[in-house]
Amino acid sequence: MFSSRGVILPPQGAETRCRSLGHQYLDVKTTSPPASSRRPAVGLAAPTYSDAWISAVPKVELHVHHIGATSADTLADLAARHPDAGVPTDPQALQAFYEFTDFDHFLRVYAAISRLLSTPEDVLHLTIGNLAESAAQNVRYVEVTVTPNPILTAGVTRDGLVEALNAAREHAAREWAMTVNWILDIPGFTGETAEVVLDLCERRPPDGLVALGLGGPETPRPPFAPYFARARTLGLGSVPHAGEAAGPESVRAAVELLRADRIGHGIRAVEDPELLAGLAEAGIHLEVSLTSNLRTRVVASLEKHPLPALMTAGVPVSINSDDPPMFGTTLTRELQIAAGLVGSRQIPALLRNAIKASFAGEDLKASYLADLAAAEAHR
Repeated sequence: MFSSRGVILPPQGAETRCRSLGHQYLDVKTTSPPASSRRPAVGLAAPTYSDAWISAVPKVELHVHHIGATSADTLADLAARHPDAGVPTDPQALQAFYEFTDFDHFLRVYAAISRLLSTPEDVLHLTIGNLAESAAQNVRYVEVTVTPNPILTAGVTRDGLVEALNAAREHAAREWAMTVNWILDIPGFTGETAEVVLDLCERRPPDGLVALGLGGPETPRPPFAPYFARARTLGLGSVPHAGEAAGPESVRAAVELLRADRIGHGIRAVEDPELLAGLAEAGIHLEVSLTSNLRTRVVASLEKHPLPALMTAGVPVSINSDDPPMFGTTLTRELQIAAGLVGSRQIPALLRNAIKASFAGEDLKASYLADLAAAEAHR
């Protein structure tokens, strides 16, 4: 169906675990691998990886939102700077304000944070705070999805936004040896809204811009095709959201019309076996965010998440945090949850998938793969 880009192996190893997932306990089983994929040492089981190993291992993240990654501490700092913005400054009230209840509440919090970003200094403070959280989890490389429109609406100029992103990127490289790249995101609407994003891509891109994204409502995709065609002429990747709120048809449209290199979420592709096979054959990567899918009710429970089915079908997937503080999670936690769903033996493969699907240069990818191999050897 799609041009071949390489295929991930299905889940390996037979493992049964009972892992705490918040207040839920899952008894998870994975399938046995083909003999050709087993470790050659006769009589030795494939290794397992502890929560401590997952916490310490070098990581790559592909799907995390700039505003959505704002920690409660950073939000408190920004609220104190802008006391008239309507965001509580009392710690208990702020915690209640920030705790996820439903998707409408999530959107209200997102809008409130956007209103706090009225100067380049605010943007810089938020961005460095977010990257510090990633650094604390040993994230070595991250692609942050930035939606410019609400920040520009709050009063930051285009130059001010770009300069803040550049300064934060330099800070992360200097302080944490972390490489930060950016995805500029169209928030679900064509016309002037999309043109603002494309104008930044074409005329004033931040350092490290690697792709164009598409968020917001998963509306019909044909109107967005011209914007992604323009992005391709700039050498940018295509990473639209699809297959989250909308069904598998949105994933197919993202691939066929927007020529997606990766899909944000994409998990509802599991509802269409032909599409699923096409994604596997073409090696089109899905950026999976487990807790996000649960919180937004895309899945009814973690037990019913299609991650195991996606992996069994051979679709390349990675684990990501999406909007981590808003959903009460971290990248480390998401990987630990994934270990409960598919077995900890799959975690190195999921980490490798993220490296390979990133827009990092080949030298960086080789370095990250070597570091991961070293971590596996010294587990």
